[in-house]
Amino acid sequence: MSEEERMPASADDGTEASSAPEVTRPPAPEPTVPVAPRPVVEPRSPDVEAADAASALPGVHRGGYLRLPTAPVAVTKQFAPVEPGTGEDVPPVVAQWSLPDPEPQPRGLAGWALAFSIGGLLVSLFVGWGFPIGLVGVVSAILALRRPLESRAVAVWALVIGVVSILYSAGWLLYAAGRITVGG
Repeated sequence: MSEEERMPASADDGTEASSAPEVTRPPAPEPTVPVAPRPVVEPRSPDVEAADAASALPGVHRGGYLRLPTAPVAVTKQFAPVEPGTGEDVPPVVAQWSLPDPEPQPRGLAGWALAFSIGGLLVSLFVGWGFPIGLVGVVSAILALRRPLESRAVAVWALVIGVVSILYSAGWLLYAAGRITVGG
């Protein structure tokens, strides 16, 4: 309880007010925490056998593998070069496996370049609009020359014939441009 509740009320002028009985409150009960009962452990029954040594704690070695999975493997044979003059003959080491031969890169770009160049030349002999075919042949021939497995002779022939087909097409286009009359 606070002191103001126990003290009698007084007037502002300092005189005591009527004598009022002092108000007292009963103390609040303290909260109680329930106490859990202790568990009762019964003794084991006679029909249950005690565990033997076979059931050890988790993680205890139970036989089987004797090394950890990350332990280094022991070297069974050691090979070192034979010192000259000792007379020890070591059998030569035979490769147990070898890498397969690498697959060759696909060939044929030079052949396609030659086909496009010949087609461009045949078209450019008759019309001037065959230069894109010759241009494809020239670009394919240049790419074939950069590849190591392509036939260089075929790629060079494709390049030459492709350039000739472009020149024939340019000649036809210039001839056609000269024949056009403006305004008439």
